[in-house]
Amino acid sequence: MGGSQDAMPMRLTYLLISPTFGMHQYTADLANRMALAGHVVHLVTTRRHPQGRYLPAVQIHTPVDARDSGVSLESLHWRNTALLVEAVRETTPDVVHITGPHLWNMPVLRGLRRVGIPTVHTLHDLEPHPGSPYGPILHLWNRAVCRHADHILVHAQRGRDLLIRRGLAESAVTCTPLLHLFVGSAALDSLDALAAEVSYEPFALFFGRLERYKGVEHLVTAWAMMNSGGDPEPQLVIAGPGDIGRQWAATLPPRVEVRNRLIGDEEAVDLFRRCSFLVLPYTGATQSALIPAAYYFRKPVIAAPSGALPEYVQDGRTGWLVEVQHPASFARCLASAFARPKALARAGEAGRAWYEAMRAREEEDIVRMYARLGAGHGTRR
Repeated sequence: MGGSQDAMPMRLTYLLISPTFGMHQYTADLANRMALAGHVVHLVTTRRHPQGRYLPAVQIHTPVDARDSGVSLESLHWRNTALLVEAVRETTPDVVHITGPHLWNMPVLRGLRRVGIPTVHTLHDLEPHPGSPYGPILHLWNRAVCRHADHILVHAQRGRDLLIRRGLAESAVTCTPLLHLFVGSAALDSLDALAAEVSYEPFALFFGRLERYKGVEHLVTAWAMMNSGGDPEPQLVIAGPGDIGRQWAATLPPRVEVRNRLIGDEEAVDLFRRCSFLVLPYTGATQSALIPAAYYFRKPVIAAPSGALPEYVQDGRTGWLVEVQHPASFARCLASAFARPKALARAGEAGRAWYEAMRAREEEDIVRMYARLGAGHGTRR
């Protein structure tokens, strides 16, 4: 694990009550790396957690059967929070890291505070996505988390700055890039070899769940406007679950392929290895783990400078930033990228160098955060 290999072994417990696949992918990345580095790692979660994400070295406990993020009638079963606190206590952790949102997190945080167990809570979104119905609730939730957790982890410098402006002590918040990859534990051993042999086939890749704030309609509009040329003519691949009809109700323009389903590990790796570049036309992002995934496979990124994306995309070096909600600019950038295959390869190599540097720093910062809290130096507010 790079910089964490010389650290004293710790007992780390990750808590993720929700069965949400993406949150488990994020949690598995942290838990697997800490286990590989020699720390004793536990996960307390729901019996419905996705299988195959965690290495055998991660000891998994499932005291509850949560079905969602806490917005259903099952959330009234408050006895489950006592079961969760007890399950965490039995792992005798130095630090507990709550990695994703759930309604039960708050009473669990209070319970862990009462017994003196230090806690970290990741806040993934500090501002709601455009069109989101939970905007006011999100602000209330984040304030409550900041009051009850000993430490906050965010994945954008602009997020850290925002929390400090809102009154959180600088020593109480850590910022690292969001760098987890999308594969399960079985694929980890072969991933480096796969990423070493990539091609730049003439297709752009949009990857992920189809949601309004991701700007699919602007991307498809840009694609229809693009004067591509080339032989063969480039394609656009839109891969991910969601209702494409809500993003684009008309007939799709030529050379657009839609894989409208949840994409498995093998297919996802194949797409990232072969595409020319990743496109993120987001209109209201926080950050995106897809950018480091593209860099890992030596692929540049074309993105709108929404949220913290400019912290991840170095314009003209690891990719290109294009004006938000401006299809004409996007179309010109797409055409220019396809016309310069050598520039794609150079940007892809720069992206991989960025990933390696950020990964090493991230691991050091996270281990340092855990060690400081475990030693009893977490800031109580």
